[in-house]
Amino acid sequence: MCGNNMSAPLPAIVPAARKATAAVIFLHGLGDTGHGWADAMAAIRTPYVKYICPHAPVMPVTLNMNMAMPSWFDIIGLGPDAVEDETGIKKAAESINALIDQEVKNGIPSHRIVLGGFSQGGALSLYTALKTHQKLAGVVALSCWLPLRNSLSKEMMDIKQFIEKQLPPID
Repeated sequence: MCGNNMSAPLPAIVPAARKATAAVIFLHGLGDTGHGWADAMAAIRTPYVKYICPHAPVMPVTLNMNMAMPSWFDIIGLGPDAVEDETGIKKAAESINALIDQEVKNGIPSHRIVLGGFSQGGALSLYTALKTHQKLAGVVALSCWLPLRNSLSKEMMDIKQFIEKQLPPID
């Protein structure tokens, strides 16, 4: 799970109490790890849901004077027109997509997977949800922004069209 070539530890996982038929993949914010969010997920645990909280790799973050910390991708600035780490964001999204694909391979249908995150993790969740080839159950994005928003197609920015195309119907 990384936005660069550095490796990250295996995700913190809260297993389903019974056979998992759904999954929540939740991404932490800058400087954090998946452990705290795994504890939070354990508190709301449901019998058939597997909670996966990956850890970002440690890398220098430009915004924080190049201090090394857990980060999904580099953050260069905070303004709406700040330069973004396009390569890092795309590589991090590929890693999250690989995690989604692995859960599908393990038998959980993509329409039973929720992708979420907080802060930088929420930003990566939004971007990944918009770009994934999988139809997800939903996305939860807490206290974040939409990375690379200027590069997204007009179709993706039309929320009604996105919902009809990406999200499965509710039976």
